[in-house]
Amino acid sequence: LALRSRQQTRVLQHRAGARASRRFSKTTCSASTDTLTAAKSKVEEMIKANACAPIMVRLAWHDSGNYDATIGTGGANGSIRFEAELAHGGNAGLKNALALLEPIKAEFDSISWADLIQMASAAAIEVSGGPTIDMQYGRVDAADDSAVPPDGRLPNAYPPFQKAQGESPADEAEDQTPQSHLRRVFGRMGLDDREIVALSGAHTLGRAHSSRSGANKMESTKYTKDGPGSQKGGQSWTEEWLKFDNRYFTMLLEAEKGTVDAELLQMDTDNALLTDPAFRPHSEEFAADNDKFCEAYAAAHKKLSELGSTFA
Repeated sequence: LALRSRQQTRVLQHRAGARASRRFSKTTCSASTDTLTAAKSKVEEMIKANACAPIMVRLAWHDSGNYDATIGTGGANGSIRFEAELAHGGNAGLKNALALLEPIKAEFDSISWADLIQMASAAAIEVSGGPTIDMQYGRVDAADDSAVPPDGRLPNAYPPFQKAQGESPADEAEDQTPQSHLRRVFGRMGLDDREIVALSGAHTLGRAHSSRSGANKMESTKYTKDGPGSQKGGQSWTEEWLKFDNRYFTMLLEAEKGTVDAELLQMDTDNALLTDPAFRPHSEEFAADNDKFCEAYAAAHKKLSELGSTFA
């Protein structure tokens, strides 16, 4: 019996190690799997303590979401830590997210900024009840602000919509429809319609503030007036804006019928997910099936997190 117990212990230890290694795919960074696991645990604790899952997702998206596949610049390389990129219009408030990560970066210095930022985003989704994302680590950090791409590549909520691509992405586009704007932004990165809709579903988390994105139509609502988080107020897309699920899509369908709470936010680019005939089937599918949404979201999030990255 004692022998069986020791054997069972070794089996359980092996299984635990296998589970830990499966959390990270193709880990090529200098940090060990144990270090990555410990860092992620610290990140999760920090997110829970500060109710800051939404801004961690936004930080990582804005680091990776300026990738231009044609030009080959931008992407998930940690360049958002430089003042030149933080000064871009779409990045207002993201200094706060970096400040929350700085103590963890100091403790786990073998993990690059690019990896830590993307880790925090994946952890934020998971802490909020969303899917586990099969992350790859080993990103090499941008060395200096010469890696900062031009402003104008991130999506806008309302017109006037910019070109979002090419050498002058901030210039106003000829086609001012929100669906074309979404395709210019995400298509530039190599993402298709289904991935655009799935990633848009992350608006189930968080709020818009006038001091940050400026996309909100109300300064505060009954869902946001008491926080939580360091900044109260703002306008959320969903009632439970720290919970990750498909409520964003069911909200859009209710808004179309006129049955949704008027205090919930719908931007022009949100409504385009229903008015565009190619986007709509994906939105309806995700509204009907949370599991399908989470599966599609996890795959699209992983893809976004690796755009423009150089892996060691």
